[in-house]
Amino acid sequence: MSVWDELVGQKPAVKVLRRAVAAADNRLQGMSGADVAGMTHAWLITGPPGSGRSNAGRAFAAALQCGLQGCSECTNCRTVMTGAHPDVSLIRTEMLSIRVAEIRELIRRAAMSPTQGRWQVMVVEDADRLTEQAADALLKSIEEPSPRTIWVLCAPTVEDVVPTIRSRCRLLVLRTPPTADVAAMLAERTGIDPELATFAARAAQGHIGRAKALARDEVVRQRRSNVLKVPFELRTIGSCLNAAARLVDAAKEEAKASAAEVDQRERADLEQALGMGTKGAKPREANAALKELEDQQKARAKRWERDVLDRSLVDLMALYRDVLVIQTNAGAELINAELDREIAQLARRTTPEQTIRRIGALTNCRDAIDANVAPLLAVEALTLSLHEG
Repeated sequence: MSVWDELVGQKPAVKVLRRAVAAADNRLQGMSGADVAGMTHAWLITGPPGSGRSNAGRAFAAALQCGLQGCSECTNCRTVMTGAHPDVSLIRTEMLSIRVAEIRELIRRAAMSPTQGRWQVMVVEDADRLTEQAADALLKSIEEPSPRTIWVLCAPTVEDVVPTIRSRCRLLVLRTPPTADVAAMLAERTGIDPELATFAARAAQGHIGRAKALARDEVVRQRRSNVLKVPFELRTIGSCLNAAARLVDAAKEEAKASAAEVDQRERADLEQALGMGTKGAKPREANAALKELEDQQKARAKRWERDVLDRSLVDLMALYRDVLVIQTNAGAELINAELDREIAQLARRTTPEQTIRRIGALTNCRDAIDANVAPLLAVEALTLSLHEG
């Protein structure tokens, strides 16, 4: 076992990172004539959702700190992978953006020498969510890094990162993990039935986290099944509006359920830190701190709701992709093979041109929600287009 085992279906990327770790070791040892060209101070790891960008960043950081280049067993590897290593900063956000104050604190730590490890490694898991001010603040640190500091930025695509930053990073692109690799991982590491593992890997379209959830949780599978019923229910304008409302309400409920426990724990931790519930006067700043926390939690809930809704739209795009496969006799494997009969019926009732327009309507809906259009309005427009298209 090694830290690289978490990167499912990413052998070319792992090869690049392993070489970089070896070059970093050579540089530390000052080996004359050794290969040090494979290492650079700033990396940008991109890849589609679920491809393992964050896992790649953590594995790279662990291997850089490990004397055996990523054994997964030593203290350095274990503490990096759990987020407890003093010289590895793992920055991610559950909010809509990463603010400049967070980046300035990260820059302050990046200027320090390693305390226990071999490198000071800064992993920004959501570099696509940097605000403009945060990106400006980060740029100078990447341009003029400390000798023992390495930056690892993660984003879905290279275009999601501002040009001034991405031009100073070495790009590493992850691919969508093959279905067979994801299924094998689920079956071997979690003991899930191979047939269920194959279904989950195929339905998740290479998204490893989604595949794990589908394989382990019947509730997740049922939610997905409910989403895939929508195209077959759009018979009238009323049914379109009702379907849109169900999709949005389901996204809200799922996001709310996911946030409830986290919100409660965060509030309890903050109240304890402020000394609330103890004797004496309540700290003057308590109300302001609680209000700020509530605002952050509302922003996170909004993001989670969007993420859940977007996942539903991706599932619908996959269904219409299957319809197009049948209509064009493409011969490709169906993502939703369990619905092959219903998909074949829909393919016979419509034309390839209609299917392409419906896929376009789904793309437009995703873009509209990303641009802050009210989700219900965007999804109502979508279901009407799916009905008419």
